[in-house]
Amino acid sequence: MAPDPHGPPGVSCTGLTKTWPDGTEAVRSTDIHFAAGQTTALVGASGCGKSTLLRMIAGLEVPSSGSIEIGGEPPAETLRKAGLSVAFQDPSLLPWRSVRGNIELALSLARRPVDRAAVDQLIALVGLDGFAETRPAELSGGMRQRAAIARALATEPRLLLLDEPFGAVDELTRQQLAQDLPRLWEARGTTTILVTHSVTEAVMLSDRVIVLSPRPAEIVADIAIDLPRPRAPEDARRPEFAALVDTVFAALSEGAALRDRPLAAQ
Repeated sequence: MAPDPHGPPGVSCTGLTKTWPDGTEAVRSTDIHFAAGQTTALVGASGCGKSTLLRMIAGLEVPSSGSIEIGGEPPAETLRKAGLSVAFQDPSLLPWRSVRGNIELALSLARRPVDRAAVDQLIALVGLDGFAETRPAELSGGMRQRAAIARALATEPRLLLLDEPFGAVDELTRQQLAQDLPRLWEARGTTTILVTHSVTEAVMLSDRVIVLSPRPAEIVADIAIDLPRPRAPEDARRPEFAALVDTVFAALSEGAALRDRPLAAQ
């Protein structure tokens, strides 16, 4: 059966490898399928290749070998149809546009109608009510990050890619966003891939956690997160949640042990 062109896409990576011009291997021969409508977290040591893998899926980096299909199409085609959005650690907001202006530009570039009420709702959801007309230079780093998340969600993408999206926000805001935002993309059935350094955050947000080895990235473990939704911060204190966190940490340790290499090769 052909994939639904209007529904959330699955993402298939086959034999995916990325080697930089200096010979550094970032991702090694990776086969992975991200199920349509599922939220998957990628975790691993700093510099292991998580963000490189995400950027290849986004069509922003070209694989050295292997292939990527998003709903049966290459990433460039999904980008052309404005079917995916990315929120990076660096918000990259246009400094001469307000919060509202940055969000509305994303809609215009995607050739989507600008619904002012929906934009206002997104701005409020990420905790920026009252800052709609404020320019990025007048915002804190965490506020700029929240604006970038709102911008990524504005086009209602079929595929949402998040690279440490909560890294610059304070802990209370991080917890609130981690509670509120999944409800939004789950309601839309969005396929979501999240890169995070926080194991607790990975378990809180995802349906599945993929643990990657130190560079070059290879899959060490693929862990199903079979916990009911919605999830709240207090769920992190439950034994079943703690057991999953321990499982992810054990896989990270296993991956590190498998990479007994000289520091220069890492």
